[in-house]
Amino acid sequence: MSTDAAHAERAGDGGGLDRADALHDLGRFEQAAALAGVHLAEHPDDVRALILLARCRRSLGDPVGALESVDEALRVAPDDTYAWLVRVDTLTKLGRFAEAEQAAHRCIALSPHFWGGHHCLAVVLEQSGQRGRRHEAYLAARRATELEPEAPAAHFMVGLLAHRLGDRATARLAYETTLRLDPENSEAHNNLATLHMRRSWFSRAAWTRAAEGFVDSAALDLEDRHARFNLETMAWGLVAGARWPALIGFILAIGFQVPEGGDLTRTLAGAAAVTGLWTAWALWQRGKISPRLRRPMLLTARSCRPVIAMAVPVVAMGLYSLVVLALPGLGAGLLGALAVPLFWGLILTYWISRAALNRRSPGRRGQ
Repeated sequence: MSTDAAHAERAGDGGGLDRADALHDLGRFEQAAALAGVHLAEHPDDVRALILLARCRRSLGDPVGALESVDEALRVAPDDTYAWLVRVDTLTKLGRFAEAEQAAHRCIALSPHFWGGHHCLAVVLEQSGQRGRRHEAYLAARRATELEPEAPAAHFMVGLLAHRLGDRATARLAYETTLRLDPENSEAHNNLATLHMRRSWFSRAAWTRAAEGFVDSAALDLEDRHARFNLETMAWGLVAGARWPALIGFILAIGFQVPEGGDLTRTLAGAAAVTGLWTAWALWQRGKISPRLRRPMLLTARSCRPVIAMAVPVVAMGLYSLVVLALPGLGAGLLGALAVPLFWGLILTYWISRAALNRRSPGRRGQ
């Protein structure tokens, strides 16, 4: 939740505060706070400077200090809507959701046709974790989009809340609108990709769109662990899916194996069946993984231990199938000695690597 855009619309004087505002927008929060402090030393009751200082402290991870500054601003100007918006955000960050909700209602009472107050209320209700009030939050978010159709943050909240309420069609439309208005919104990319991923079992195009969305989200925000985890999940799923051709090829290889000097036609038929199986699987995956996805997926797989762990028994079983067919004279004892641990190794690795992957989850976002 941000009030920076709304605050920038306010008229203001003082070159120092204008510079401080610009520095805050550039992410240079300490310098912006210092300039605001210098201004307040001469004008202690300047509401604009107090609100700016609160925003700086909030951005620097000092919500307690931010609350002190914004409360001082409200002492000077009790009906300043922007000060109330900053107070809502600060109280939300402190986990004081009941007070934040009261402050959001105060914003709406002061400026009922300003989208920011309704948006703030939706954010507070959503972040408070009150599942029973999600519909109320959704209605507040909807009202914000009605008042300001060009606000990407408002559309994102509609998408997030519709997502949580299970209305995926509305969520998808809201996320797409968010990205039309703000193409670099990494959270919208991530959450829209999550929706596509739900359909990936039934549509190769949906799988591709999901993977591309996670790649875009991770590229836009290098610290976004959610998008990276989702991409790791897709890479693991790709490798884990290969266990089926590995198992079927394993069974075919054993079934077509003949003693040394036996029927060469039978051996060739087995080799053709196994090769055809893996070729069909590779072509299917190639259709899903577009050229722009191949490098990111490969880099993700190489740096994710659960993916590597899952790949080892899959590759080992695939190689085993080829060896069985290429060396028809392989002893039955050696065959059994290798087959049993390979089979159970694949099964156990699937569950162990899946559990290890889940432990890497940074927490849920969106849905």
